[in-house]
Amino acid sequence: RIDHIFVSPGLEVTGIEHVPARGPVLLVANHSGALPFDGAMICTSVHLHNGLVLRFLYDRFVENVPAMATFYRRVGGAVAERESAEALLRAGEPLLIFPEGVSGVAKPFGDRYRLRAFSPGFARLALALDVPIVPVAVVGAEEIYPLVGRAETVGKVLGMPYVPLTPFFPLLGVLGALPLPTKWFIRFGRPIRLGSVENDGVRGQRARAEALVVRRRIQAMVTRLKRRRQSLFFG
Repeated sequence: RIDHIFVSPGLEVTGIEHVPARGPVLLVANHSGALPFDGAMICTSVHLHNGLVLRFLYDRFVENVPAMATFYRRVGGAVAERESAEALLRAGEPLLIFPEGVSGVAKPFGDRYRLRAFSPGFARLALALDVPIVPVAVVGAEEIYPLVGRAETVGKVLGMPYVPLTPFFPLLGVLGALPLPTKWFIRFGRPIRLGSVENDGVRGQRARAEALVVRRRIQAMVTRLKRRRQSLFFG
């Protein structure tokens, strides 16, 4: 039986019973939406379900924006480094990872919900520490900020990869930065257990292969969620 949790009229969460209530686990999700609202929605869903504070990794460029880095750390984030991830998992923490990285949120609107290549780092962690992977699919984030361009020069000045350009931002100023009221679906899949691999060389080869498998699974989950949508917006 699949639990359905309606966090709000604009969000439907399914399969959240697949997230273990205790112990280390890797939640691996598709990344989208120009800004990381998908991470906030996943963390909120898990917390409302079982009270877990879901830790997450953020890209190294965030450290170039001190105010943002401080905020991320205060709400449970850690810089995307292998040492940070291993330390959290060894401490028994649940950890959220977006293997597409910046390329996931930087997709043009025409490529929405087409997953970019996954970095195999999460699979290496799972194989090294023998922790389960819970695949997570998110639909709804791509339309909150329809990405039509990237101001990379301005982004570099600010210490970021780019500043997102949408049909409303920066044209409408601060108002243009408000997310559109889209209907969201989040699906937590059944846990995947890869087992443990001791040899570093073998682990690297296996991690690349497993990353492809997990990516295909999440892409299929995303595609199914898209088909369920009857409207882009709620209300």
